Amino acid sequence: MSIKNKLKTFFTMDDEYEYVEEPEEFPVNEQQGNSQKKQNVVNLTSMQHPTSKVVLCEPRNYSEAQEIADNVVNRRAVVINLQRVDHHQAKRIVDFLSGTVYAVNGDIQKLGAQTFLCSPDNVDVSGSITDMYEDDDESEKGW
Repeated sequence: MSIKNKLKTFFTMDDEYEYVEEPEEFPVNEQQGNSQKKQNVVNLTSMQHPTSKVVLCEPRNYSEAQEIADNVVNRRAVVINLQRVDHHQAKRIVDFLSGTVYAVNGDIQKLGAQTFLCSPDNVDVSGSITDMYEDDDESEKGW
């Protein structure tokens, strides 16, 4: 074979073979079809925020302040009733919890004569409670 024929056959297309492309179809069983459909389904309950908890505490001494602070750090609102604690320890508890609430960018509010609400930054508190005993109890106890 001459070089001319070799080049001719090299650069020309042979029509001997005809190629036909057919798309392949794979059989889909029901489980695969359902799993593909489920990928597009979004569960709306998973998108909701988890429910917040409110913890009620009645400490009897200052040593229980750490447990109350742990609740605030764990992003739970805490209502503290200080009626069972003497005045000096109650002030120390409120001071300690004020520091804890400040550290987590939360808020502490007085709800009553000896009741406080400590809320972390994920809890929004709206409204206010006026203190009826402001003149009587505040002047006596030094709150």
